[in-house]
Amino acid sequence: MGKRQKSALETREKLLEVGKKLIEEKGFDSVSVEDITKACGVAKGTFYTYFKRKEDVIPEMTREPFHQLCEDICQMKDIDIYKKMNIYMMRFMKCVERDGIQMCRQWTCQVIDPKAVPQNRDGDKLAYDISELENLLVSFVESGELSKSTPVEKLARLLVSQLYGMMLCWCMSDGTFEPGEWVEPFCELEIAGIFKPYIITK
Repeated sequence: MGKRQKSALETREKLLEVGKKLIEEKGFDSVSVEDITKACGVAKGTFYTYFKRKEDVIPEMTREPFHQLCEDICQMKDIDIYKKMNIYMMRFMKCVERDGIQMCRQWTCQVIDPKAVPQNRDGDKLAYDISELENLLVSFVESGELSKSTPVEKLARLLVSQLYGMMLCWCMSDGTFEPGEWVEPFCELEIAGIFKPYIITK
């Protein structure tokens, strides 16, 4: 990577980092592109070198932790699917809570309102999260932990819908509903039943 490419990548990452911090503090609607670039010490036009509009930064800010979560679980050995899925559900919600309710509100807004995301839907966090979980479940099938008859897409959609339901309740309750407190009971009651028909016992 040349100096120019490295500098461009650093600028892009700084815009995302600063933008995320401002959105967490003030809320998405109260932060302008100019606020972000001013805090970064760059010209307003620099933002548009990397993003078409302010809404486009949200998916970029949120992808890496969730991708890393799936990568980490893929590397886990000597623990069963039930434990792996409990870890996935718990860590997913910790990522959400760490980023704060303002960011969570914007994620759910972009999912609920199709006009809030790019037309090609590449920025849709819901679609991204379902895809990441599908890939994780496929890896379990390929490793022989789950049967080939496992309905990967259906299970991914089911589990992500539960997580999003908790996220939405958090947003609607203005933070009084604690999603992290509800993930563990959900896992205790449902994960074993959901996956039991597809587990390959060795």
